[in-house]
Amino acid sequence: MTTMNSIASSAIQTSASGQNNHISALKFITCGSVDDGKSTLIGRLLVDSKAVLQDHLAGVQRQGETDLALLTDGLSAEREQGITIDVAYRYFATEERKFIIGDAPGHEQYTRNMVTAASSADAAVVLVDATKLDWKNADLALLPQTRRHSLLAHLLRVHSLVFAVNKLDAVADPVLAWKHIQGALQSFAQAAGITVRATVPVSALKGWNVVDAHAGWCGYEGPTLLQVLEQLPNTPADTGLPLAFPVQWVEKSSSSSSDTSQGRRVFWGRVASGNVAPGTPVQIFPSGQLATVAQVLDHARRPRDVPAGTSAGFILDREVDVSRGDWILAAPAVATPAEDDFDTPASVPAWPASRELRTTIAWMDDEPLVAGRVYWALHGHRWVKAKVKAVVHKLNINTLAEEAATQLDPNAIGHVDLLLQEAIPAAAFGKARVLGSLILVDTASHKTAGAVLVN
Repeated sequence: MTTMNSIASSAIQTSASGQNNHISALKFITCGSVDDGKSTLIGRLLVDSKAVLQDHLAGVQRQGETDLALLTDGLSAEREQGITIDVAYRYFATEERKFIIGDAPGHEQYTRNMVTAASSADAAVVLVDATKLDWKNADLALLPQTRRHSLLAHLLRVHSLVFAVNKLDAVADPVLAWKHIQGALQSFAQAAGITVRATVPVSALKGWNVVDAHAGWCGYEGPTLLQVLEQLPNTPADTGLPLAFPVQWVEKSSSSSSDTSQGRRVFWGRVASGNVAPGTPVQIFPSGQLATVAQVLDHARRPRDVPAGTSAGFILDREVDVSRGDWILAAPAVATPAEDDFDTPASVPAWPASRELRTTIAWMDDEPLVAGRVYWALHGHRWVKAKVKAVVHKLNINTLAEEAATQLDPNAIGHVDLLLQEAIPAAAFGKARVLGSLILVDTASHKTAGAVLVN
């Protein structure tokens, strides 16, 4: 497990490189199995950090006592059943940092909601309920949802993962329980290849080690959960890669209609990778037209260079046919010919397009995923038809083994080969987060069916 010293060292290094982690907001989610105390933990963070007004606190009473879970469970069905169904976002700040919290549901049938929240998170706090585990056993088994949510966070490239072992105040021997559960989490993380930033024993109900330290409890002398969160880095943008820009909106600029030195349209979207500045040579996908960026506008229409992860508007040096769903990519590089090569050197695309994809899919539809089915696939803002070529295998979340399979059942994770109707500039998700991700949508019901990560 990563110690707090290494976390602090990482934060100092990141700050020295120009990113102030004490100012930038950390977006994190709480996840784990149902009734592990996720909503209560968020309520405790809000209350103990003085982010809840007294009148709001008075409105979350149940049988004369404050129910912290009601601070995030806002749907009537959630309050009636005492469960989280949809993702609820809350905001709070300390003297060190601002936070955006997503309370993800723990029920297996709402896994799709957890995936949605994790896809844009900087960190994930996975809660583990000590009372549900055989904590007296050194070789105890973790709950399936603890494993599933941890694996999903890892697959979705959530930059930091923290385990919070909750309800240790409700077991007979918290020291022994903490030792065995911590060991089980460490073994699971090592087997799955997951890097864990910290593991903290907490009591969300009593507030121990959440915001305020409870010295010596469980034999733990490390930082509180909030102190860990204050030091976590934000997810680094893919700035070191070639430019990739999915066009979301095309705006015709009437003010520049008389200016023939550049294009008359502004292409808006969010830079997926790389950096862009005036003079950057680009290629339009799928048309293949070449152009040069004449102007770059930020979200407030101010001219400036824009890095990955930032919304921007491009004006090109000429009129080219670009529509919503197209990509503006870095121009192809010219290959250097060998001395004895008399052929014209071929250009090498910055982001090669492909119709065949080897993927990892988190399946979320009620109908199983089987070979031969056709879905709509959304890549950036481009829709293409995708056919399931083969289900290679599924991942056993209990043993982490790859098992032979002919289909993926609801909430299963597995490797699937896809064949697209048109080529797209996809890349491995481990290399480029935006270019390496798609969603599959059922062509009949229009429901989101699966989260796709390109291998």
